[in-house]
This record gives sequence, structure tokens and C-alpha cells, in this order.
Amino acid sequence: MKDITITNKPTMLTIKEAAALVDGLTEYRVRELCKSGQLPCLMAGKKYLINKEVLLRYLRGDADAG
Repeated sequence: MKDITITNKPTMLTIKEAAALVDGLTEYRVRELCKSGQLPCLMAGKKYLINKEVLLRYLRGDADAG
């Protein structure tokens, strides 16, 4: 069996963690961005998970956030 090593493991954030990362960003706003599709995210059960790098690119205004 091959040993698989993930070198660039993405950091995934919950809505609460994403909102805490940026002053002035609320959990409500992060959730709305996810629901509307403006912020790419994954669903894990009932929770939204947001890639930290994608979030930071989105907040910088990069057109290709996802």
C-alpha cells in the first residue's frame, strides 16, 4: 500500500471561525455569502466549511476566489 502524504492540506474554517478571523465580519454575513454562492464553501452535514485561502482571496477582491 502506498503512503499518501498531503503536503498542501487546506485549512477549513467554520462560519464562526471565518467571522472571527476578520474584524467587522459577522457570522450572519459569512452564512449569507455561503448560501448565495458568492463565497465558495463545502457542506459537511449541516455545517458550512470555508477554505481559509479562498476566504482571504475573496475578501481581497480577487475575481477568481474559488
